[in-house]
Amino acid sequence: MCDTVAIVEPGRVVFAKNSDRDPNEAQFPDWYPRCTYPADSVVRCTWLEIPQVRETRAVLLSRPFWMWGAEIGANEDGVVIGNEAVFTNQPYAPTGLTGMDLLRLALERARNARDACRVITSLLETHGQGGGCGYENRRFTYHNSFIVVDRGGGYVLETAGRHWACEPIQGVAAISNGLMLPGFAEKYRDRFKTAVTGCNARRVRSIMYGCSSSSVENMFALLRDHGADRRYPRYRLGNGGMSAPCMHAGGILAASQTTASWVSELKPEGDLHWVTATAAPCTSLFKPVHVLRPADFGPLPEATGDKGFWWMHERFHRLVMKDPEAAFPVFEEERNAVEQEWLRRPPHTRTAVRKHLELLQAWMETPSLQTLNDKRPRFVRSYWKKQNKRCGLQGTATC
Repeated sequence: MCDTVAIVEPGRVVFAKNSDRDPNEAQFPDWYPRCTYPADSVVRCTWLEIPQVRETRAVLLSRPFWMWGAEIGANEDGVVIGNEAVFTNQPYAPTGLTGMDLLRLALERARNARDACRVITSLLETHGQGGGCGYENRRFTYHNSFIVVDRGGGYVLETAGRHWACEPIQGVAAISNGLMLPGFAEKYRDRFKTAVTGCNARRVRSIMYGCSSSSVENMFALLRDHGADRRYPRYRLGNGGMSAPCMHAGGILAASQTTASWVSELKPEGDLHWVTATAAPCTSLFKPVHVLRPADFGPLPEATGDKGFWWMHERFHRLVMKDPEAAFPVFEEERNAVEQEWLRRPPHTRTAVRKHLELLQAWMETPSLQTLNDKRPRFVRSYWKKQNKRCGLQGTATC
């Protein structure tokens, strides 16, 4: 499950997205340069092989470690795309292009937002969408909606099978996990599955933030939002913490965790992107990144608790979530001060990553964090015990 918002203003476009997926599904920034290919080349996507184009653009992707496609991304021409799972009354194909495949293909092939929408809809009509989209459950599948922006504006693009609808963004636009374009939504949405996602409440929060301020700092706050008048996650038996943009897993019917967060500010004079490269933006730092300036985030993450950047932060995140009220004072004020300085003078990505790791080490060594009692509901504690066992973190000091 995910949330994406875009704000279109004269001379400026702001984009923000939380990617919400399975808790152990590590996601990381992944750079690919501009490339040329011989005639008749093919490209192997997540489940499907399709014809390759002669030239692809340089892209920066936020990609779940096991997928070819990406949840969020930008290209060298200033196109930025985020996708959402949506549930419709149309058949789900056993194979096809995933929404993540469509997102990456559009970034590699499109020079602007309008062209990217054309790429997605053309591929959709030719190859269809389908195949497993889940990490824990590879049979889990869905259809997709997208926010597609560039330096001059953007579009909301929704799909249901091979059907689609597209509208330009006027001011603030937000999508969650339900169809929302008039006419298209009423015709194609699956009402029950859409309700389970809690998407309506999250979309309202996104629009509220977008209407209050278009600052990058406010977009950070949106992606860390736990709901009205709540500093910390609230868990429901059915869907855990899925009622707010900063999503925390733990439900019985549905469980999804924010595994990556991204904010972009697009201007004619240049773009700047901010990523956490971690789960749980409420415990993380947004670091500046550039499409044409690859940076080293360390070893690419895998399915288990390795020593890569994503998993190093994940140990801290899972510790903090035992008792956020007691743990947040350890890091929140210092984290916010560092981000404020970075917003004034964005550092090189390497510098920001190094600072993040230094802070993590210091925070993890705080004595009060080592004695936290887990105050979450019993069903949430049980859920995370299973997740920690699956990724090899069970029994560690942080979990």
